[in-house]
Amino acid sequence: QIILAVVIVALVYVIYDQISTPIRFDNELAARKAQVIERIKDIRTAQRAYKSKYQRFTGDFDTLTAFILNDTLELERKIVDEDDSVGMAALKKAGKKNIEKFKIAVIDTIFAPKVLSKSDIEQLRYIPGTDNQAQYIMEAGIITTESKVVIPVVECRAPYKIFLDTVAYRQEFINLVDDEVHNFNRYPGVKFGSMEAGNNEAGNWE
Repeated sequence: QIILAVVIVALVYVIYDQISTPIRFDNELAARKAQVIERIKDIRTAQRAYKSKYQRFTGDFDTLTAFILNDTLELERKIVDEDDSVGMAALKKAGKKNIEKFKIAVIDTIFAPKVLSKSDIEQLRYIPGTDNQAQYIMEAGIITTESKVVIPVVECRAPYKIFLDTVAYRQEFINLVDDEVHNFNRYPGVKFGSMEAGNNEAGNWE
């Protein structure tokens, strides 16, 4: 009877573990993936701002960080409200257009309404959950489309194997990657953009 009781307890544990492990893995996947996506979105925002000024993307995090912290963007704003007939008349009389250009620090505008500190910007390159040991893989370049149009492209990615626990959830991780690659034909991780085609910097989580 004692042996039978031990066997029953062992079976219950095995069944519980088989049920709970995938659930714990799914919860951890969702939490870690959300952090990775949140940061890669900021990288994409910075890349788009960089392209708006320099007509290309950058594959170098040092360059991107310096751009965010030290560079400016030129914007436009209306001088007077177009419903202000007196103000509009004065502009017309002076031969001026109702537009003025001004410069603003990159860091003060591109992430709004979110506010990122200097430390946040310096951390952008690191994949969350890796103790600043692993960086996002980022590439940039120029390609020619089938219609002979030359366009700048960028790709930034974080593979699952870098930010997931592949030891505690070995089989679950293997199943996840196999599903993504062979069943859904998707990149096994988080990424935006493509080095092979222009896709408006689309993210594979969207």
